[in-house]
Amino acid sequence: MLFRTDPDWSGRCEPIAMELVDRFSEKGLRPDNFGFVALRENGAGQMPDGFAYRGDWRCYPCSLVKVFHLIHVLHAIDTGRVEDHHELSRAMRDMILWSSNTGTNYVIDMLTGTTGDTMLSGADFDDWRNRRDGLNRFFTTAGWPEFAPDFVQCNITQKLMDDIRYGREAQYAGPSGQNLNALTPIAAARIFFEIFAGDLPLSAAARRRAQNILLRDRSSAEAELPHFQVETYLGGGLPAGATLWSKAGKNSWTGDDMASYYKHDLIRIALPGHAPVILCLMTRGKGICEDHPTVFPEIGKLFCDRLLG
Repeated sequence: MLFRTDPDWSGRCEPIAMELVDRFSEKGLRPDNFGFVALRENGAGQMPDGFAYRGDWRCYPCSLVKVFHLIHVLHAIDTGRVEDHHELSRAMRDMILWSSNTGTNYVIDMLTGTTGDTMLSGADFDDWRNRRDGLNRFFTTAGWPEFAPDFVQCNITQKLMDDIRYGREAQYAGPSGQNLNALTPIAAARIFFEIFAGDLPLSAAARRRAQNILLRDRSSAEAELPHFQVETYLGGGLPAGATLWSKAGKNSWTGDDMASYYKHDLIRIALPGHAPVILCLMTRGKGICEDHPTVFPEIGKLFCDRLLG
């Protein structure tokens, strides 16, 4: 179990789901096209207080998978399986800072020894797929039930694309997209909790490096980047005094119905005088994703008012 149930925390969180629907239904939010998890940290190594609304909703995760690849590659560096170098550091930074798909795919290549291009068949394809499936096996081996092969709730083995897939990437995703990436709000919230207060198999230096990469400095020059992913996400509704760490994701139309019109945010919020809070909000629909960019900041403010007010 990721979290414990605390009556005070549950009492604050339970009304939020219906309040969100009441406030944003005209902009496309429905009871069945979003899910969220809210965790209140209780200190390193301690189970957080938590609440989930449709926390087991399995959906296309966009760029939230990049946090999982960040942790995997830092562990690989820790254990000597991958050698750290300038280009890898640059790719790790860029895949989080401005959500570079190219940087992410470089990290995936480093972890799996695979590339994506022309079609493969027979033993060549089986070997290629086995290598790529190692991205899931890392978390299976770490004891994450969401990645167990017989459960098939989460999958992070696909590369990140700006439109539809071709060649062996399309072959791997399957003719009906059955092998596309998938996460749940619970799994996404868990990776953030593990980074900041859990027991991931990382050295102290690697853990600090992950935290520093995920930190969002809203006063920095990087905040001016068009893909900084704060102002039109949950962080856009937070007070100036809040420190935040985040990784968001958004897919507008990609050419693939199964991977289009998703918008998510995974964020940790620290305000003076309050225990840090981790939020994961995952949504689907053109209205929230594309037509109404102020919805996520408004939801961020609502979460802050209700949970940190």
